[in-house]
Amino acid sequence: MPEATSTHSAGGGRASLTSFVGRRRELSEVKNLMSESRLVTLTGPGGVGKTRIALEVADRSRRGLRDGVWIAELASLEDESRLAQAIVSALHVPDQSNRPPEQKLISYLRERQLLIVLDNCEHLLDVCAALVEVLLNESPGLRVLATSREPLGIGGEHLCVIPPLSSPPAQESHTAKAIAHYEAVSLLVDRARNVLPDFTVTDENVEAVVQLCDRLDGIPLAIELAATRLRSLSVTQIVHRLDKRFSLLAGGNRMAMPRQQTLRALIDWSFDLCTQSEQLLWARLSIFPGTFDLDAVEEICGFGALDPELIIDLLDRLVAKSIILTERTGESVRYRQLMTVREYGSELLGASGEYQQLKGRHRDHFLRKAAIMVDRWCGPGQAAALAVMKADHASLLSALEWSASSPPEIGSAAELASLLRYHWVAGGFLSDGRRWLDQILSGTVEPAAQRGNALWVAAWIALMQGDRHAAAYYLSECESVAAALEDSKLSAHAMQWSAIHLLFSGDTGEAIKLFRRCIDVHTRFGDTASVLTGLFQLAMAQTYHPELDAALQTCRRAIKMSKDNGEQWNRTYALWITGLCHWRLGEMALAKKAALQALTMQREFKDSICTALTVELLSWIASSTADFKTAAELAGAATAVWTGLGTDVQAFGPHLYADSTTSAASVMQHLGDRTVSQLARQNASMTIDDAVGLALGHSSPRRIRASVKSPLTKRETQIANLVADGMSNRAIAEMLVLSTRTIDGHVERILAKLDFASRAQIASWIATQKTHEAS
Repeated sequence: MPEATSTHSAGGGRASLTSFVGRRRELSEVKNLMSESRLVTLTGPGGVGKTRIALEVADRSRRGLRDGVWIAELASLEDESRLAQAIVSALHVPDQSNRPPEQKLISYLRERQLLIVLDNCEHLLDVCAALVEVLLNESPGLRVLATSREPLGIGGEHLCVIPPLSSPPAQESHTAKAIAHYEAVSLLVDRARNVLPDFTVTDENVEAVVQLCDRLDGIPLAIELAATRLRSLSVTQIVHRLDKRFSLLAGGNRMAMPRQQTLRALIDWSFDLCTQSEQLLWARLSIFPGTFDLDAVEEICGFGALDPELIIDLLDRLVAKSIILTERTGESVRYRQLMTVREYGSELLGASGEYQQLKGRHRDHFLRKAAIMVDRWCGPGQAAALAVMKADHASLLSALEWSASSPPEIGSAAELASLLRYHWVAGGFLSDGRRWLDQILSGTVEPAAQRGNALWVAAWIALMQGDRHAAAYYLSECESVAAALEDSKLSAHAMQWSAIHLLFSGDTGEAIKLFRRCIDVHTRFGDTASVLTGLFQLAMAQTYHPELDAALQTCRRAIKMSKDNGEQWNRTYALWITGLCHWRLGEMALAKKAALQALTMQREFKDSICTALTVELLSWIASSTADFKTAAELAGAATAVWTGLGTDVQAFGPHLYADSTTSAASVMQHLGDRTVSQLARQNASMTIDDAVGLALGHSSPRRIRASVKSPLTKRETQIANLVADGMSNRAIAEMLVLSTRTIDGHVERILAKLDFASRAQIASWIATQKTHEAS
């Protein structure tokens, strides 16, 4: 089943496109409850605004939490056994080991001070309660704010029941001025002006406004959906329409109308206002568990009664009716549905008999998309391709889940899992890739070629996790499959990762022989991407054979081939090995130059493995030039990245490990245990961005000097403060009533003026500026 999704980062929450209206009492109550308990649950009926209040509270809580605020949206999570992994993904826990996700969470949260918002827990109540109780017991700095239609029911939980918005009594007479302070009225007016800018409550429509707010029970989602209809209807017309629908669904007993039924009635009504084609698309769109793009909608949903060429117009009309929401990043537009709207569509889809057909089309779309990514990998656009796949992650997991659960589709599951190789490794989803490949390979996969490809990809991931035993098992079977099929290409992949297994086990001589053989086969088949990966791996083996001149020559060959093809990912590894060779040759300036080039390029990919290896190398270079303090700082930064991965340099073979321990011993000898330990603690929780920023020569975020005079303009200072508050560029743009592109430009100039690499450094600089001003 699909995982939970998250689009949040430390110190920030999801930026809302609409203003927050009312709820002062609830905000104050939640704040007070959070000061008394580390677990607060917001309860109430669906659509009452629990999520919006939780996000507003989270946004206002950021400043007091060292490690930020994180949102885990659980609405799309259907398999309760995936809960812990869903939270791991939502928190962007960088641990890519094969440990159980519960253990990853406990290790990650133990020393951190942060707030997790668990949104929509009601369908996972028992497992949520059990996991939250464990995490709170193990993590003294953790706070949890949950939203659920029912309490979690564990000790120490404080509840805040979220009521509907305050509405004027329908049985009394009112003037327009007299009802302005009611929350439901304020929300209706605010949202109505999004579609009807001059909308106001007048003495002519005041009674209809009162009736509308009362009949919708003050449910925010219902009011927002009703407000969109003011584009073509008056308030009085809406009230008359609701009267007909609510009487039908509630049996005419308006006084006893349940809130959930009221919300459903409004969605029924919204559905009835759609054309037959719009209704069909609404149902089919429920196949997406997360966000989606236009190409996916056209290819998956455009069949039968829906012509693919009409999809764009139908989608546009659903957006206009607030059935579908848009998310814009630059020129990229993606779409999503509210949970209630998607659930409604899912019911319709189930009744239509199209569910299995839609799931097959959904899987086939992402299978083709993954195949195209692999086919075009060795060229420009690698980082962009990874970003798109990351946005599609929930759909990818959903496609794997459906395929893996059906024996006739297991071959396609293996094919998809193997084609997602770069998404798993370069995109930072090692744990997800390993989990699905292990599950798929535990059964029978036909045809054998699909199993063979899944085997070597599984071995690749296992090797990156330091699990050489599992990798050897998979490679042995892969070699047998290749021999049985007489498949030279598959044999070459098995050979390549067997060579890595030998290298990581310390046998450089045999590894070099296998690398050369597999590179020849990859070259024969025109598989340039595999040739490039094989080349930098060969160079690593040559470095420790040792054949340093040969290793440098291999790196030059890889770098030239990479440049000729416009790719960058393999090039960063070749640059790291180039720096490693120069370091071993005593050529420190050249070693540092190559390492910094690799890190500069890695900022786009955020490949944790290459980042950790390169920062570690820069530490060794600093130690070799007697800059022991810098060496200790960089070693601490590398350790932070390794820890996040759930592995360490030892997993990459005895030779690298020996260099690491030798350098560490030298640093310890010159600085002493106390200083080294202090520096290690200082950098222990560094993010990848922080580690890269430090290594590239930027000041450590914890040691940025406050300048006497800021180089920023007044507007730039204002934006820098909002960045420091954890706001996204889009949220800043909305607050300042500027375009997102304008804010993007301002942030780029701020980074350039301050010579910074990340937003985290801006936040730290702002903090030190304020400290400087205070003193």
